[in-house]
Amino acid sequence: MKKNGILLLLLVLSLQLKAQCAMCRAVVESGGEETAEGINNGIVYLMAFPYLIAALGLYFLFRNWKKNR
Repeated sequence: MKKNGILLLLLVLSLQLKAQCAMCRAVVESGGEETAEGINNGIVYLMAFPYLIAALGLYFLFRNWKKNR
């Protein structure tokens, strides 16, 4: 029974995510090249930070592991 609830939750969330993508596409299509460039820059900005945080975390873990070794 629990698996059905999780499946339903994932289905509902995926529908909402697709709606957001359509909204972004509509904004880009109605705006000009400057709008599209701004949205692309925002996507790259949002994408970069999780990788930076993960890289810093791994660096500090590795440094701590080497120090204790």
